[in-house]
Amino acid sequence: MAEKRDYYEVLGLQKGASADDIKGAYRKAALKWHPDRWVSGTDAEKKTAEEKFKEASEAYSVLSDPDKKARYDQFGFSGVDGASGPDFSQGFGDLNDILNNLFGGAFGGGSFGGFNFGGFGGGNSSQKKVYRGRDIRTRVKLTLEEIANGCEKEITIERSRPCQDCGGKGTKNSSDIKTCPTCNGRGQIQHTVNSLFGRTMTYSTCPQCNGEGKIVSNPCKSCGGTGLIRRKETVKVKIPAGVEGGMQITVRGEGHSAPHNGVNGDLLLIIEEIENAQLKRDGNNLFYTHVISVADAILGCEISVPAINGSEKVKVEAGTQSGTVIKLRGKGLASVNSYGKGDLYVKILVWIPRKLSRSEKEVIENLRDSGSVRPDPTREDKALFEKESKYF
Repeated sequence: MAEKRDYYEVLGLQKGASADDIKGAYRKAALKWHPDRWVSGTDAEKKTAEEKFKEASEAYSVLSDPDKKARYDQFGFSGVDGASGPDFSQGFGDLNDILNNLFGGAFGGGSFGGFNFGGFGGGNSSQKKVYRGRDIRTRVKLTLEEIANGCEKEITIERSRPCQDCGGKGTKNSSDIKTCPTCNGRGQIQHTVNSLFGRTMTYSTCPQCNGEGKIVSNPCKSCGGTGLIRRKETVKVKIPAGVEGGMQITVRGEGHSAPHNGVNGDLLLIIEEIENAQLKRDGNNLFYTHVISVADAILGCEISVPAINGSEKVKVEAGTQSGTVIKLRGKGLASVNSYGKGDLYVKILVWIPRKLSRSEKEVIENLRDSGSVRPDPTREDKALFEKESKYF
């Protein structure tokens, strides 16, 4: 099974895209990949179009919903697992109806609202380039108690920040920022190539300004003209309850700053769980093994077992068999995606002593002779053993 692609990547967007950007990107993808366009294509083309359309529709169903988008931005796919996506059980429907329903009639009347399948129009070449800072990825270790209750952690990172001496401009005087004479501010160099097929145009990054379109004639001494300096900073991050090892939490805007006062990158936190000495975790459930004596198993007793934020009293019924599992409902971990909590499972093991005194042996022999302690599991006991063994 192919690995799922990032929803932003599917729609050709950057993280932090606006609702209008998401809507526009999906409109283009829907127009391009809707199966109605590929009815005359080959079987392979039809299959590819169907998969691409479903992929784009799934991405849009998450990113267009503010709540789902917020969970996806913070936790990735694990934040929206189980979220209902688009329903294709009744086919894909008429493309014009689908797009008009999705975009509130913005497509108008006629065939696909006047949109041309042949092309979607080029971007505005004169649009100002917006720079984005690099993301920072780091790990944060959490105890089971911190995972259960949620917590706030202080994360110390080294990151690029705007130079205070020049205000992030790369120079103290704005007059020292000049348009690059090589590319005339475009950031690209145009090349004309003559070939057997005619004249073609190619473009490459300007070598003088490295695609910036601007050059600094008198760079700031503190940052060397980059507009950025490195410094250590501490970020406070709230960790929600129920996170799991390997899960990634995204903290928007806390990554590296971008040159020219662009958009900050993100801080990506990878969760690591510190193993608990007593409680073992499986999803939202917790597991604990408790050993009791033969006498306690025969007569019954009350035991204390560790739990989140303290301990729990558990009654062990008389005649409890070794391997019995007792479930404490709701004493597990909260789910990061939904409501409710997992359970705490307590497995009871009966300790059989290896050495006995003469008097103790006599007592046990009398019990054995009486027949009351001979193994004779009932049908219910056998079913219990088979059912509970799966937990451990």
